[in-house]
Amino acid sequence: MSLVAPWDFSIFILILLTFLTCSFSSIFTITNNCHQTIWPGTLSGAGTPSLPTTGFQLEPGQSAKLTSVPGWSGRIWARTGCTFDTTGIGKCQTGDCGGRLECDGNGAAPPTSLFEITLGEGNDQDYYDVSMVDGYNLPLLALPRGVYGASPCNATGCVNDINIGCPKELQVVSGDGYQGDTGVVGCKSACEAFGSDQYCCSGQFANPTICQPSYYSSIFKRACPRAYSYAFDDGTSTFTCKAYEYDIIFCPNSNRNAKPNVTFSPPTPSIRQPYGKFQQISSSSNIILPSQVTIFLFVAVVSAFVAKTWPLI
Repeated sequence: MSLVAPWDFSIFILILLTFLTCSFSSIFTITNNCHQTIWPGTLSGAGTPSLPTTGFQLEPGQSAKLTSVPGWSGRIWARTGCTFDTTGIGKCQTGDCGGRLECDGNGAAPPTSLFEITLGEGNDQDYYDVSMVDGYNLPLLALPRGVYGASPCNATGCVNDINIGCPKELQVVSGDGYQGDTGVVGCKSACEAFGSDQYCCSGQFANPTICQPSYYSSIFKRACPRAYSYAFDDGTSTFTCKAYEYDIIFCPNSNRNAKPNVTFSPPTPSIRQPYGKFQQISSSSNIILPSQVTIFLFVAVVSAFVAKTWPLI
């Protein structure tokens, strides 16, 4: 029996390694550490599929896991003060997305704290940030976990409560007594509040040299040095990484005990979601990360290939 040609085996290994790197996907673990119920929303960028859900409810202490696909880009945020009927129609005090529980392609109405990310494909890096450009409604921390390679990944976000020190002209005040809350529930950006080109970095100010930090954006920047405070705040606000999972924690500094988690049913498969993605609320200890699955497949296939083609002596 002749040995399998070395170049055949090398090509086989190369194909498997390519599959291993290109099949990588990240998990977003969204945690509600606030003392109030939140309704996270998701919005996919152009050309990328929707996540398994575009809007859902999270009670205090609960977490949700959303699996992405390689190259996914988009936004994740939390809505507050929402009321929905049995058909999912309603409204939210902050972060509303078209008056529906499922956002279905609608973005967040400002003011809203945003997590934004573009996942790299293969070995390409992820680019991520937390943005206050559309204003602020809740503290938010983004923390990469399970990092690829030797390069460290940085946490980012806005963990301080900007609503407490929000200037009156930017305040969004709740007056309906929702859960006893009649205070400030959001802080608008100066662009949203005044609509001028100077604050929005638009028109003749659509240039990073001309559009500089304002008095109002400086309030956001002092409170949250790593978050975007205005449109051209790239230098200190965009981060790169390659991670298995991103923890997205709302109200990270709140002290509370976690509630038991529950599980959502998988979404109905559709043409827009060809990867068999799932969405579940649970702890991370009871799932297999995509990277682990591919490693298991890699080992199993290599073993089978060697057993079939390599001669016994």
